[in-house]
Amino acid sequence: MMALEDLVVLDLTTHLSGPFCGMQLADMGADVIKIESPAGDSIRGAPPFVEGEGAPFMLWNRNKRGIVLDLKAADDLEIFWDLVDGADVVLENFRPGVLDKLGIGWSALHKRNPRLILGSISGFGQTGPYAKRGGFDLVIQAMSGLMSVTGPKDGPPYRIPLAISDVGAGLYLTIGVLSALQARHKTGEGQWVETSLLEATVSLGVYEAANYFATGVRPEKLGQGHRGSSPYQVFQSKDGWFTIGAAQQNFFRKVCEMIGKPELVDDPRFKTNALRVKNNTEIVALLQAELAKKSNDEWLAAFEAAGIPAGPVLHHDEVFANEQILARGMVAEVDHAKAGRQKTLGVPLKLSATPGGVRRAAPTLGQHDGELKKRKSRGAKPWPERQESLQRSR
Repeated sequence: MMALEDLVVLDLTTHLSGPFCGMQLADMGADVIKIESPAGDSIRGAPPFVEGEGAPFMLWNRNKRGIVLDLKAADDLEIFWDLVDGADVVLENFRPGVLDKLGIGWSALHKRNPRLILGSISGFGQTGPYAKRGGFDLVIQAMSGLMSVTGPKDGPPYRIPLAISDVGAGLYLTIGVLSALQARHKTGEGQWVETSLLEATVSLGVYEAANYFATGVRPEKLGQGHRGSSPYQVFQSKDGWFTIGAAQQNFFRKVCEMIGKPELVDDPRFKTNALRVKNNTEIVALLQAELAKKSNDEWLAAFEAAGIPAGPVLHHDEVFANEQILARGMVAEVDHAKAGRQKTLGVPLKLSATPGGVRRAAPTLGQHDGELKKRKSRGAKPWPERQESLQRSR
């Protein structure tokens, strides 16, 4: 049994934030049905491609079934409502107001299926002066404060290459949907769960918020430094780069002894972590001068023997060949209808009794039209697959 295998989710989302939420639910066993317009999710056109299929789309739409519906067409809208009757969750990331214009907003959904949960992601939220604005990860990284503290101290604002706003919002919506499902066990009613790229990203800036709320001072760029820990950053060895997390006093003492500078422990500038944060430039320069004298392997072996948290800076080809990544199942394989055998990311959550997994590849456009468009679920919930699943679990 999988944790969410009796859950039916209709995924109307596009791009990354919403589909990422749908993927989390699907990985844990939910039957996630990706509903696309006849033109398809625009992320299908994002490179690179394998046999004409977009690799990004394939990664974060795995474990889903796919159907094409034109929600402006009466016949397709009727099919959608038929699916709603048998669903637990609808996910969407349109601009606020679009669902209402289509006639499938929260009021209509709740009236049709009172147990249904609607999960929404928007750029700025469903309310407030910016509600109608569109928002992409790039824009939100700028407006959330993230760009202002990223990059070299004296450099321009930096966008981090990870789509942190999209992924963060997707994860928050996943938490919200699961919370609403738990509440439904008590109330019998569904509810509308919503978050935004802006709120998700602002909420991740915990150190910056804590510093600003405490001091009223605008957080500055620190480059490789950390706001609350030192030494805690990237260093260069004789042949590469590695990281050390040695802010803890016993770790700092060990590092100073290893580089032959035990006197640094009692230096008035560095006697506590708070003092080292204040004088981070000085302590980093002293450490770097010594750490550059040996190779990555030499230092990392010494740090491991001493119990000091440290690690090499890996490129992605090294990441996906790393023994720990492989041992934890973070590289999986799946058979795609057009692209063939493909590698994909594994499932990071490990449940001991009801584990998630990668069961199916992302759908081609409209791949499951035949089995889904002919379904008549109205008045027959749960769906046959759910009845079989529940029977197996007993």
